[in-house]
Amino acid sequence: MTDLILHHYPMSPFSQKVRSMLGYARAPWQSVRHRESPPRPVLKVLAGGYRKIPVAQTGADVFCDSRVIAEEIAARAQRPELVLDHLDAEAQAWAARVDHDLFFACVFAAGNRTLRRKARESMSLPGLLRFAWDRINLGRTATTPIVGLREARPIVLAHAAQVEAQLAQDFLFGATPNHADFSTFHGLWMIHFLAESRLLHGFPRLVTWLERMQAFGDGQPTPLAAEEALAVARRAAPRAIAAEHRAEARIGRAVSIAPDDYAQDATHGVLAGATPTRWILAREHRDIGTVHVHFPRRGYVLQAEKG
Repeated sequence: MTDLILHHYPMSPFSQKVRSMLGYARAPWQSVRHRESPPRPVLKVLAGGYRKIPVAQTGADVFCDSRVIAEEIAARAQRPELVLDHLDAEAQAWAARVDHDLFFACVFAAGNRTLRRKARESMSLPGLLRFAWDRINLGRTATTPIVGLREARPIVLAHAAQVEAQLAQDFLFGATPNHADFSTFHGLWMIHFLAESRLLHGFPRLVTWLERMQAFGDGQPTPLAAEEALAVARRAAPRAIAAEHRAEARIGRAVSIAPDDYAQDATHGVLAGATPTRWILAREHRDIGTVHVHFPRRGYVLQAEKG
């Protein structure tokens, strides 16, 4: 898995979700760090309008959204439990709820003096201001629930009680972790480990589970310069797409793909493939040539380009 490049930043919860999966898989990977908010010029070249993080890359294939990245890690490490669509309906619904409905509640509940100090240490003053302004703008257009500061704490405490009750075994749905564990972990990681809050201390099974998840670590990262990631894409060609994934009626047509929850900026290109779980968009850029950008079908909107 040494060819897997992860574009991320340290304080990103969804990046931690992926880093923890890499730790569970005991995987080597290449680490490209980016600023906490756009503009991110290298990711603009690789992924077009997509502005969320993390993004993963293998050669000239670019993977957007932690669900698609999880599929790539699972395939390389032979860990099918990391694939959301391999779970039963209960575990899929749990993972979707914590990633979508509870994410911002966890972010706001994590906001304390320790987290603010770490943010100041990680970012310059202009970077902090840019980050705050960016998140305000995201909240204005988001369709996912954005709760206020007063609402966040009781929502998280109710969620923590549900997790506590669910933990009849070492992990949420059995003796081994699956995608739902990693989806649940990253929001609570921000509260418990990043903010060092005591908010969750009244839930002993939950705290033990958090420590168990944290013990997986982040795998084996090797730093990689952002410009080198572009060179990797430039030297490669996108991997072949199976014939059965090139049968969709819109293949070969100009389309745009965008998230349906927040940061809804679209990526434009030509639809090159469609699997049961993802769209594959072909993009051309003068700096790197052709890349294929992979998106989940669930939670994303595909639209035909006009003209």
